Amino acid sequence: MSLGCLLPPLLITFGLSTLVTPLTIFLYRRLHWLDDPQKKQHPKHIHVRPLPRGGGIPIFLSIFLASFLFIPMDKHLVGIFLGAFILTITGVLDDLYDIHPRIRLIIGFFAAGCVVAAGIGIPYLTNPLNGTLIFLNEPQIPVYLFDKLRTIWIVADIFALFWIVGIMNFVNWSKGLDGQLPGMAAIAAITIALLSQQFSADITQWATGVLAVMVAGAYLGFLPWNFYPQKIMPGYGGGALAGYFLAVLAILSTTKVGTLMIVLGIPLIDAGFVIIRRIMAGKMPYWGDTRHLHHTLLRLGWGKRRVALFYWGITTVLGIIALNLNSQQKFYTIILLVITFGGFLLWIKQFVGLSSQPDLGSGLKT
Repeated sequence: MSLGCLLPPLLITFGLSTLVTPLTIFLYRRLHWLDDPQKKQHPKHIHVRPLPRGGGIPIFLSIFLASFLFIPMDKHLVGIFLGAFILTITGVLDDLYDIHPRIRLIIGFFAAGCVVAAGIGIPYLTNPLNGTLIFLNEPQIPVYLFDKLRTIWIVADIFALFWIVGIMNFVNWSKGLDGQLPGMAAIAAITIALLSQQFSADITQWATGVLAVMVAGAYLGFLPWNFYPQKIMPGYGGGALAGYFLAVLAILSTTKVGTLMIVLGIPLIDAGFVIIRRIMAGKMPYWGDTRHLHHTLLRLGWGKRRVALFYWGITTVLGIIALNLNSQQKFYTIILLVITFGGFLLWIKQFVGLSSQPDLGSGLKT
């Protein structure tokens, strides 16, 4: 498939998202479904005026509607959209009732389970040391379901479940300020679309690149409404869907797990440090706080626009790098990222005055 064929689904999804997002804003405001920091105080909230969340609605609808024009519906696509629908509904309910993080995590496994049940999994990984394949399709359990013999690949399916849920949550954590998430998600999706022109998974008869550019278009269409000063926030729905679709797309692009780990290097490494810190502090890793990198940069006086552009820029650079690496190079690049970025995180949080209160002029508050 030529790159020119990817332009129509990108533009159509972009247009749908651009139109549906203000309608979502209008609906949430009309129904008074607003996130008011004065009524629901939480340390991770850095906005000071009531705003709608609900970002999952335009993201899901734009991708779902555009898919009828460009992708033949099969069992794989049904599984993907069923999981995405579950996350979207969960996002709406979370907008209204602030669902407990543990419950959201459990629902996330159900959403990922829809993908795995549809036959999308990670049957093998490439050994970064010698380039050989590490097969995950053994042991297998034959199961008769709906009068058909189906096979459960225990290791491959479990790995896919935790891969999707992990990326889903880690990317969701990087939606803390205006414009940060949609730009980063769009860049990562475009990277996978370009990668899919070289490889595509055998289990699908439709182009992975088409779905990837539709994801990119959905988040690009959402971006103008979310960029500083934001009119709508992604919410759990918009954040979880970003990680969900990217994780699934990485699998469809012949299990390019390493590629996505490089492209999303900043949020993934930041999430790793956050999890370690929360566990060492005796807290559950899924409870939100203001110790992520984007919060730290705000405390240093960076504005929200600058932080968002920083995330976009680094994601773009890492995406370009990832497209030109083999498996062994990706492995060493990931190690280098962990050491370099991890060291930067430790330095900036240890030696910079994080205890000082943020200046209102720094862009911390809208």
